[in-house]
Amino acid sequence: MRVISGSAKGRRLKPVPGESTRPITDRVKESLFNIIGPDIQEATFLDLFAGTGSVGIEALSRGAKTALFIDLERNAIKTVNENLKLTRLTDKADVLRGDAFGILEGHANRKFDYIYIAPPQYKGLWSKAIQHVDNNLEWLSEDGWVIIQIHPREIDDLELGQLIEFDRRNYGSTMLIFFQVED
Repeated sequence: MRVISGSAKGRRLKPVPGESTRPITDRVKESLFNIIGPDIQEATFLDLFAGTGSVGIEALSRGAKTALFIDLERNAIKTVNENLKLTRLTDKADVLRGDAFGILEGHANRKFDYIYIAPPQYKGLWSKAIQHVDNNLEWLSEDGWVIIQIHPREIDDLELGQLIEFDRRNYGSTMLIFFQVED
């Protein structure tokens, strides 16, 4: 697992010890950032269920202004902090240990252009997380995106009030689903 492009290009990232995370593959991460493209420049990025921090770190490396990393697991938070130091991106990042759902129910002190949600698999956490964002849009900038990373077998119909799906991509055992606020 490495940083693919930008200021930290080529830096190897540390994995979270144990089996609690499922890191994104370089292929999927590169595809994701090809879709986002140059819009990542000066963007604000929320890496929810951050794990290693790989996606948020890639965003920062490619020019995002700031990133907030949230995870409940102590080992994940430690790994995110270590990976931020390795990539010299600590000054652009905030790392928060806590329950994602409790945090999303609270007041957002800033809006994010991208909210990336990649929770533990097969627990329905992705749909719960996007419903929390849908119910509290103060976390998302006006033209922001919510991006979900799941296994294709996890897909389920959702009834959302304000967010609509606008794209879906399959990469083997990884699916990315893109949402934005309905016009």
